[in-house]
Amino acid sequence: MAGVFGSASVVVSLVTLSLALGSAEGAVWPSERQANRGASTAPSWSPDGKRIAFTSTHDGNADIYVIDVDGSGLGRVTSSLASDFAPSWSPDGKRIAFTSTRDGNPELYVTNADGTAERRLTRTPAADYTPAWSPDGGRIAFASRSAGTFDLYVMDANGRRVRRLTRAPRGDYAPAWSPGGERIAFASNRSGDFELYVTSLQGTVRRLTRTAAVDFAPDWSPDGRSIVFRSDRTGDVELYSIDAAGGGVRRLTRSRGADFAPVWSPDGRMIAFASTRSGRAEIYVMNADGSAVRRLS
Repeated sequence: MAGVFGSASVVVSLVTLSLALGSAEGAVWPSERQANRGASTAPSWSPDGKRIAFTSTHDGNADIYVIDVDGSGLGRVTSSLASDFAPSWSPDGKRIAFTSTRDGNPELYVTNADGTAERRLTRTPAADYTPAWSPDGGRIAFASRSAGTFDLYVMDANGRRVRRLTRAPRGDYAPAWSPGGERIAFASNRSGDFELYVTSLQGTVRRLTRTAAVDFAPDWSPDGRSIVFRSDRTGDVELYSIDAAGGGVRRLTRSRGADFAPVWSPDGRMIAFASTRSGRAEIYVMNADGSAVRRLS
């Protein structure tokens, strides 16, 4: 259902804008300066494939909402004076993890999918971003600046037993678990450019892309064969997929706006993403091959 939140002025991709400003931290953290009222970003599928959680500034600051895949059933999950963003649905469908600045510092929280029983998971003086549930629901991967630069960490889903996974000279961001839970794809500027990498849970890192562009926001297909991501390698911010083993890059979108934050549906048939093609950031879904694009928010 197009136009759930009415009209608003042009919104630039949060990732693109922050990188243009030279802020790697902004690449994973939307702020009120970067998102106009009504912008919707960062979709996350429910495990049954029927609903999508996302971030929206519909009410003036970033909160978590959910919507049915047909565009109906819009509901608000969080209501905070701070910014709540980057939702990640738990594999059992009962909870949503997210990042929030409600305590003055970006930390990770979890709430029931209906918005009840919110609980803080991390407590660090640094910034913690972009939680990603493991396929078995037992762990959460995230990016943290605890050691001075952004690295990937893994913790138990209750916030305990935090373990540092990567050690990069610059920054590692946007973790995404493989379907089997044995690997994590992520974006990093450790080479000087933002590229895609894959790490084992033991910290063995393999590079996937090699371009002078910004490759960001990977998400693994349910069959484990492909990874979808956003890239500006042609000048426009579009969606691409790459074989999980490397190579076989395929362009999926061609629009006048910025397409970003792609996530595969649980059955592998669709991809949800955010796009500014309408003039502001909204949530869309399309077939996994890039066809049949449809606006939801």
